[in-house]
Formats: sequence, structure tokens, C-alpha cells
Amino acid sequence: MDKRILSQLATRHDLERFATKEELDGYKNENLSRLDEVLVILKRLDQERVFTTEWVKRIESEVETHRGEISKIKSSIKLS
Repeated sequence: MDKRILSQLATRHDLERFATKEELDGYKNENLSRLDEVLVILKRLDQERVFTTEWVKRIESEVETHRGEISKIKSSIKLS
């Protein structure tokens, strides 16, 4: 075969491998949708972290209050 014909066939084959604008737009939209889903999950996790931190602070405060009360009870019944 002529080199020119082989070159044209190779070029045609290469062009068939390129994505069309519609394919690229579809790929872009699909990825943006996935990124939106990830962002929603991350926002929820961040909000949950804030609430969990506050909950732990409240529990720690209660524990300290209970420790103080237990110490008073122990002293009044002379356990410690």
C-alpha cells in the first residue's frame, strides 16, 4: 500500500478515538453530579462533628459534676 493511504487510514483511525463534544459534556456533567454528592456528604459530616464535639463537652461536664457529688457522698459517709 501507498504510504499516503496508510497515513490517511491511521489518521482516520486516530480521529475515531477522539471524544465528541456531547460525550465530553456528558462526562463533565456526570462528574459534577458525583462531586455534588460528595460535597453533601462532607457537609453533613462536618455538621455532625460540630454536634458531637458539643455533646462530648456536655458529657464531660456532667462527669465532673458527678465526680464532685460522689466525693461529697463518700466524705459524708466516711468512705474516703
